[in-house]
Amino acid sequence: MPIPRLFEPIALRGVTLRNRIVVAPMCQYEAVEGDATAWHHVHLGSLACGSPGLLLLEATAVEPRGRITPNCLGLWSDSNEQALAKVLATLRAVAPETAIGIQLAHAGRKASRFRPFKAPRRGFVPLDQGGWIPVAMSAVPAEDDGPLPEVLDERGLAAVRDAFVAAARRAARLGFDLVELHSAHGYLLSSALSPLTNLRTDRHGGSREHRMRYPLEVFEAMRAALPASMPLGVRFSGTDWADDRGGWTVEDSVDYAAALKSRGCDYAHLSSGGNAANASIPVAPGFQVPLAAAVRRATGITTIAVGELQDPHLAEKVLADGDADLVAIGKGSLRDPRWTWHAAQALGHAFEVIPNYRWCVPVKG
Repeated sequence: MPIPRLFEPIALRGVTLRNRIVVAPMCQYEAVEGDATAWHHVHLGSLACGSPGLLLLEATAVEPRGRITPNCLGLWSDSNEQALAKVLATLRAVAPETAIGIQLAHAGRKASRFRPFKAPRRGFVPLDQGGWIPVAMSAVPAEDDGPLPEVLDERGLAAVRDAFVAAARRAARLGFDLVELHSAHGYLLSSALSPLTNLRTDRHGGSREHRMRYPLEVFEAMRAALPASMPLGVRFSGTDWADDRGGWTVEDSVDYAAALKSRGCDYAHLSSGGNAANASIPVAPGFQVPLAAAVRRATGITTIAVGELQDPHLAEKVLADGDADLVAIGKGSLRDPRWTWHAAQALGHAFEVIPNYRWCVPVKG
């Protein structure tokens, strides 16, 4: 019986993943001044023990004002680096065959929010309670009642770019297998791309080519800073779900992916949304797969599909149909940290789990 596509290895530059299952990056809001805590050891260790090909750490801020909440993970300081070194050591010890990546991010206008599972759960943290003024490409608040962000000038843009580069260098020094650049969901680089949130009239605004300039500049600087063998991918929104309002479209994403590929991008991770207020998003199993498929077929870049793909048969079909090269499982991994095992069982594949857990794998018969 042939190996299911989900369980075929795949090479990304100098890294070979044991299978094509990715644990998507998911914010946990449990860091202290950007430092990883005990939660990260337990949470990530459990996911790694599920034997995915790649485990991506949550959006990790490249500077303090780039955090979504005061409790977001960071990689801007020596203290951040030392805390992540301990987490990485834990993951290597318990799941050496799983590749570990980190997603580097800047929240932009969506920064300084309360974490969603603690009261008051919504809104922005006031300055007198530890909040800060967000920065953005344009003076467009994240919400109607949100703070007006400070617009980044050329010096500010260069400083943020350099923060991405410094964090990438820290990630390489720590020994992560790959780095993912966060350019989705309305955060800083995503907001640079969308005409709904980038209202600039300088060289970074206006045409699609100009709006792509800054995210591509950040990518190029990071690529130059990383070892040649280390993969660098990009997660971006395939659409704003606001074509009728002149938002970012699938066609824009194809152009962006082609530009990234020509600059040495190793994969495109296709999510969606985040820039358009009150966008109608048709959430359903596989609803974002057409975005990955369009980019993959038009550019040939390696793609990761994500979004409601927890049915193993659907995930396998996405790969078998050539709509993507890998699938990312986010919330499904939280619900079932052993999703990889159960996918193998559902597809009739004899999968080798980590030795400590072999005795608990269900036996057919």
